[in-house]
Amino acid sequence: MKQNNTKLEKSPSESQAEVIVRMFPSDANPAGNVFGGEILKHIDMVAGIVAQRHAQSNAVTVSMDSVNFIKPVFVGNVLKLNARINYVHNSSMEIEVRAEAEDIVTGIRTVTGTAFVTFVALDKKGKPKHVPRLALKSDEDRKKFEEGKIRMEKRLKSRKKSI
Repeated sequence: MKQNNTKLEKSPSESQAEVIVRMFPSDANPAGNVFGGEILKHIDMVAGIVAQRHAQSNAVTVSMDSVNFIKPVFVGNVLKLNARINYVHNSSMEIEVRAEAEDIVTGIRTVTGTAFVTFVALDKKGKPKHVPRLALKSDEDRKKFEEGKIRMEKRLKSRKKSI
């Protein structure tokens, strides 16, 4: 018999993820700048890890917003992505991702981008399913939750207008 380990509540730290990827010439334009789309792919991937860890099920990307490319990432840099869950509502989850580039030779690290990615958890039939609530253990967790709630409400209003 299979045991169900799904929790009713999880803290953001239980689902956070960090991914480190080396950037190669195939990831960049002729000038050596990594394509924004390549960075977005990695943002979506690390955010998906967080969403699936939290939901303990399949989760799909619903929206990617507030994507900011602050500084360029270059060929040879290591791209480090840190992701955490900020907000949950029924089946949806907001994941915040921070991208940082490291020049391995100099050791200099630079924040290169940020994004908020919304996922929806799906059951085995592909239908939205409820996810665990967030256990808000710190002032930062509570602050990010409230900010995420405001962003989610704006997303829902915007989505209704565009339909």
